[in-house]
Amino acid sequence: MAKICGIDEAGRGALAGPLSVAACVLNSEISGLNDSKKLTAKRREELFKKITKSSNFLIAYFSNAQIDELGLSECLRRALKLFKAHFESFEIIYDGNLDYGVGITTMIKADGKVAGVSAASILAKVSRDRLMNGWDKFYPAYGFAGHKGYGTKSHLDAIAKFGYSDFHRKSFVIKPKLAQSSLF
Repeated sequence: MAKICGIDEAGRGALAGPLSVAACVLNSEISGLNDSKKLTAKRREELFKKITKSSNFLIAYFSNAQIDELGLSECLRRALKLFKAHFESFEIIYDGNLDYGVGITTMIKADGKVAGVSAASILAKVSRDRLMNGWDKFYPAYGFAGHKGYGTKSHLDAIAKFGYSDFHRKSFVIKPKLAQSSLF
């Protein structure tokens, strides 16, 4: 059986910030890997250090402007195509159910089932969270360090009060009803 290259993304449903897509081939076993959403921020950071020291990986970022121009599907297709070319000798497993025409294996909830995909999930999430923490310093009124750009009540309230920042995805339409509640 071929060695596995796992792929996952973070920031897909966010209203602000980049889409982060990671591909990872583990060179050794790392205990404690799981879907990044099921781990604490502290545990993700610990695992991130271990993963980056003992794997081959790539992380692709698509800015909010690129997402607005190309759309999420095209951004994901480009990342998957890049990773397929770079990791061509590996069996590639992407967390999800669409391969965006790239011809790779997909698996729903692979980030909790396949170690390489779990590692990619952590790489994508931690790297994106770090970027959002940095952007919070430029746009403190929006609270990016807390919600990471997702549609929480506090984020929706900030958008209602201050409008969109340069870091928001303008192509993402916020329905009036959502502005009164939270997406998550």
